[in-house]
Amino acid sequence: MHNDVVVIGGGQAGLSAAHALARAGADFVVLDGDDGPGGAWQHRWPSLRLDRAHRIAALPGMELPAADPASPASEVVAGYFADYERRFQLPVRRPVAVRAVHRTDDGFTLDTSAGEWTASGLVNATGTWTRPFWPAYPGREQFRGRQLHAADYRGAEEFRGRHVVVVGGGTSAVQQLIEISEVTTTTWVTRREPVWRSSAFDADAGRAAVALVDQRVRAGLPPGSVVGVTGLMETDAVLAARARGVLDRLPVFDRLTPDGVAWDGDPGRTLRADVVLWATGFRPALDHLAPLHLRAAGGGIVMDGTRVVGEPRLHLVGYGPSASTIGANRAGPRAARELLRTLARADAA
Repeated sequence: MHNDVVVIGGGQAGLSAAHALARAGADFVVLDGDDGPGGAWQHRWPSLRLDRAHRIAALPGMELPAADPASPASEVVAGYFADYERRFQLPVRRPVAVRAVHRTDDGFTLDTSAGEWTASGLVNATGTWTRPFWPAYPGREQFRGRQLHAADYRGAEEFRGRHVVVVGGGTSAVQQLIEISEVTTTTWVTRREPVWRSSAFDADAGRAAVALVDQRVRAGLPPGSVVGVTGLMETDAVLAARARGVLDRLPVFDRLTPDGVAWDGDPGRTLRADVVLWATGFRPALDHLAPLHLRAAGGGIVMDGTRVVGEPRLHLVGYGPSASTIGANRAGPRAARELLRTLARADAA
């Protein structure tokens, strides 16, 4: 099978690029590895309400529907994405997993779960959800309690009566910590002191944050944490949790023990725990691009906007400075238009 452009991933970034490709009349297809529409949103924990979800943005050309603020964000956003695909008649094929991408003389060959695909150009929009990051700590294998990643969290009730250590300083860590603290005891640990914002993240601050991430990817460095740049928002739920002492964080422990966690030092400190929840973020899901050998010496991919500097027929959307719903909305159409111009020049040469 062949299409001039293949979009890999059917989440926010992929659909924003697909919308622009459809408007341009391009020959393209979206290959999505999920069973249904919704991108990463369909996998969010059921108790995450719409009014508590972070950074939901409307896709290009279609506003978010009115919905009960108490509705599960996963259901509302997944339904919205499904309606978006139908309204714009986007050619999404799923579930199709892209296992590997190889260069050819005139484009790419994709090894997929639905057979071989060829394309002249690619927009990669695979996000991070499928690559949860588990940090290495001594004693993890000896811990007798339960360990899970934030990606596997489904709700607080299952932890009732158990002491939960939440590891991580991002938005998901804070949201899940607050939920769990309402039914049981918790301890919050982070590598660095959290930075809180009491006011909205205005346009100037947003541009400054994006510029810092863009600087890293242009230098071929890993994008880094978005929260490390933007900080955490002091919502009403955060203020209430702080008043209860839930957000009195500790520095991250040095090791796990069979019965909990421990800090080395003089004197040492231990804490009993039944559950360790690793809310330690995600890494870009780019393993299928490994045959292209895109990694720079710094560990990242050298980028110019969304374009891979070493491979102009490949754009990464939802990576680096476009790794947010708003960023993906803006970057997807730009990537699509730039890629089509590149392919047109190649055809004319």
